[in-house]
Amino acid sequence: MDNNTIKHQLFSGVFYTAIAKYSGILISLIIAAILARLLSPEDFGIVAIATVIISFFNIFTDMGLFSAVIQKKDLTTHDLNNIYSFSIWTGLILALLFFAASWPISFYYKSSTLRILCQLLSIDLFFSSARIVPDALFFKNKEFKFIAIRSLVIQLFCGIAAIIAALTGAGLYALIIAPIFSSILLFIISYKRYPQYLYLSFGLSSIKKIFSYSAYQFLFNFINYFSRNFDKLLIGKYLNMKLLGYYDKSYRLMMLPLQNITAVITPVMHPIFSDFQHDINKLATSYERVVRLLSFIGFPLSVLFFFTSKEITLIIFGDQWLPSVPVFQILSISIGIQIILSSSGSIFQATNDTKDMFISGLLSSTLNVIGILLGTFYFGTIEAIAWCIVITFSINFVQCYLIMYKITFKRKFTLLLKQFLSPILISLILILILLPLYFLLANTNILLSFIIKGSISFVIFGCYVQFVGEYDIKKKILSMIRKLK
Repeated sequence: MDNNTIKHQLFSGVFYTAIAKYSGILISLIIAAILARLLSPEDFGIVAIATVIISFFNIFTDMGLFSAVIQKKDLTTHDLNNIYSFSIWTGLILALLFFAASWPISFYYKSSTLRILCQLLSIDLFFSSARIVPDALFFKNKEFKFIAIRSLVIQLFCGIAAIIAALTGAGLYALIIAPIFSSILLFIISYKRYPQYLYLSFGLSSIKKIFSYSAYQFLFNFINYFSRNFDKLLIGKYLNMKLLGYYDKSYRLMMLPLQNITAVITPVMHPIFSDFQHDINKLATSYERVVRLLSFIGFPLSVLFFFTSKEITLIIFGDQWLPSVPVFQILSISIGIQIILSSSGSIFQATNDTKDMFISGLLSSTLNVIGILLGTFYFGTIEAIAWCIVITFSINFVQCYLIMYKITFKRKFTLLLKQFLSPILISLILILILLPLYFLLANTNILLSFIIKGSISFVIFGCYVQFVGEYDIKKKILSMIRKLK
């Protein structure tokens, strides 16, 4: 596969994924804004606990199967049916276990509502497992356009259903309608496109073919779960559900750019980069271009979110979420590095190096858990937990890429560092501009303040990338004008 073909496939995949994601941003923000005004922070805290726990069970439904189906090019139809059967039967067992676990979970957190939530979410758990193989085949065959349309339509439908439920008095149960219905609809659509034959056996003969790859992927997902969710489990238990609601809302705001920027690129990276898994040098140089792009997006965005944290929180969710602002501001510091770091998994997968991905993930999770424990039990505030997470993510960013470049790529680490120089420079310029505005506009209308800060930031950013030759915005605009004429 030549560079032009790779570039075309990557652009095509990113383009269609971006349409779904960025259209989905508007939809998700509208839905989140409405639900945040209809439900209390405590409601969101209880649902956050249920979501965190089901995420743990979801690790065992996937077990690295999704990535393995994409990566392994020699799987036969029989193998796929075997893997599908394995996912169905394990999904059923896990759904029943999660349903049974709802009683001890509700007892531990002293919430009967949590029991009902977990029992209902067991439906989501089963269908999430059932669609693993059909879903993976969409990505393996690079059907990015169909994936984008499917995601957007289902998001819109489920979001409307959640709002209707909240307006008709469903309370916090409105928050679980979207995941349950989306899992069912995704399974139906995926199975219709890629139907699989269900065997009564677990299909272990085919599982053995992908075990060496999927095992480390599973272990990585397992430890990464604690890295991403341990904080919420502790806050819900040792602080309170209301504080968890504030923290979870801040965390989700921080994750918005991560989910809607990196998630546009990373799902496309693995299927495409896996095609030249035996040419590590080409893979590395291609990835460095992706890192540069993510840096130019992530670092300046981190600065903008830090200085507009109050405006973003209150505009989207309303005044009752004001206690979320300090936590969101702290977490926003890590947005840039997290946007880049979240793309690393696709590279480890594409190079068949899930072993080193697991080692890096183990180091990351250990540091994050230590930080979360320190923030929870020593400092005892959600702000302290946020600071600890920012520090540990920063350390993990360095160790992850040291492992990737020294072991996986066998390439000079300085080649990666060069990609950060220009993005860091524009970020420093933005800090110098936004810092005085942060104090000057402190008592200004929040919408006006956000517009001023955002507009100035985008103008400065645009002028910078044009001036340094990173992207010819002027040429692109003139080209669009000529086409309109």
